[in-house]
Amino acid sequence: MRFDLRIKGGTVVDPANSVREEIRDLWISNGRIVAPTADPEAWAVRTIDARGYVIMPGGVDIHCHIAGSKVNAARGFRPENGRENSPSQASFPGSGPWGITPTTSSTGYLYAGLGYTTAVDASIPPLAARQAHHEFADTPLIDKAFLVLLGNNHFLMDRIHDGDHNAIRDAVAWLLGAAKGFGVKVVNPGGVERWKEGKGNVVTIDDTVDAFGVTPRSIMISLARAIDELGLPHPMHLHGLNLGLPGNADTTLDTLKALDGHRVHLAHVQFHSYGPAEAKTHLFGAAVEALAEYVNTHNTVSVDVGQVIFGETTSMTADGAVGHFLARLTGRKWVNIDVENETGCGVVPITYSDKNLVHGLQWAIGLEWFLRVNDPWKVAISTDHPNGGSFLSYPKIMALLMDRGLRDDHLKNLPEGVRARSKLGELDREYTLEEVAIITRAGPARMLGLKDKGHLGPGADADITIYSPDSDKERMFAMPRYVVKSGEVIVDDGELKSSSPGRTYHVNPDHDAAIVPKIRAWIDREFTIRSGNYPVSLDDVANPHITPCEEADP
Repeated sequence: MRFDLRIKGGTVVDPANSVREEIRDLWISNGRIVAPTADPEAWAVRTIDARGYVIMPGGVDIHCHIAGSKVNAARGFRPENGRENSPSQASFPGSGPWGITPTTSSTGYLYAGLGYTTAVDASIPPLAARQAHHEFADTPLIDKAFLVLLGNNHFLMDRIHDGDHNAIRDAVAWLLGAAKGFGVKVVNPGGVERWKEGKGNVVTIDDTVDAFGVTPRSIMISLARAIDELGLPHPMHLHGLNLGLPGNADTTLDTLKALDGHRVHLAHVQFHSYGPAEAKTHLFGAAVEALAEYVNTHNTVSVDVGQVIFGETTSMTADGAVGHFLARLTGRKWVNIDVENETGCGVVPITYSDKNLVHGLQWAIGLEWFLRVNDPWKVAISTDHPNGGSFLSYPKIMALLMDRGLRDDHLKNLPEGVRARSKLGELDREYTLEEVAIITRAGPARMLGLKDKGHLGPGADADITIYSPDSDKERMFAMPRYVVKSGEVIVDDGELKSSSPGRTYHVNPDHDAAIVPKIRAWIDREFTIRSGNYPVSLDDVANPHITPCEEADP
């Protein structure tokens, strides 16, 4: 019996299949993992001797920004990021400027070099979808998908105002299919539109978006219901209200309670977990405990953290109001992008300093989230790349989670007020290899509904990362010995061996055809393009792969 690849004798960590550091072989054929064979005549075209190495599935990044108008704006807006470091440098420091907004091709190589084989861009407007797909085509090695921004969409807000739920559901389905998107992203629902109207941001989930007569609550519930009914593989991916503002933890909890009974994934939850401002100092404290307890007790909720890493980076957000606020707060240059009737965006340089009390609190709050969520299947690693820092810093985060002493050493070097306002120093939990594999691979794949990703069982995509054990966990996770993508060895001892393209995952949910002429009439009336140019053709999608929709779990 002939196989394409055999990985022999490695220590396999595969939480999705309840495999905890077991020595075994992996057999690969036609880009997929196959069942182990007892055939003494079995042979493989190539064998990797993995004895003494740790084997995990390829990493899955559930929330990043690697394509679309906001990333390109940042690249042009901050050319210094490309000048100060170059891809020829071997270290690629996580906080280094070059890792902030790498080019499309470099993005694929950098993810692969880190042992990641799948990445999901978390915010693409339907109007910009074709451009994002063309960028994906230029991003090698990794599989990609993007989430479609719908939380400030004019057509949907009109339907929400009218209470026409069938039209809402069918419009969500059509917009996803037209964009060739994977899921739905909701950013500051209604708040971006209200800010664009010049009437200020929303503050509570019951504030009114004047031009449409809707509220953040009605937008979120309507879209969450539509997503559940369509059986999308990934729940509503939510960037809530009041990002980065003191007291926003109360709003986050109100949001979760309003969405009780619906699936929801909270994006970059660290930025939404701040206690009220102190009267004298106007500073906030960590407010993770109550939120984490809600996540612990509700199986319909998952989160990614949005961990802050000290150093220079660039904030880019579909929350235009936040971009404007950051620009005023920092006094640094900024650019605003208004995407017609769909969303807004702000891009602002930012430097996180370990001498700054607020930045130190943000760092501590992110780590608290990892340590307070009891079930690692509910929390995914992210930096909201590049908002909290580059994805290249993921090994640093893994090391901090696995070593309390390392965390404490960092905490001691932060301003004293961080320790007074956060209980991070009281948390002694240390992540195991299995838990690291969950928050970086198995968990994100499950949250996304990617059944072929994040595990090493028969039928899984042969996306595999092989690490050399190292007491320095940051070094271990930053420098895989081998990376295998779809059965092909793409990284061998730090050397890239391939530039093959990855796949683009998308959904194509069913909808009532009666909604189409209504949407097309709206586009022709309100947009600067014609409706015939709005949908993305499959010819624009690199190696398209449809993920089926299913009936949502109760």
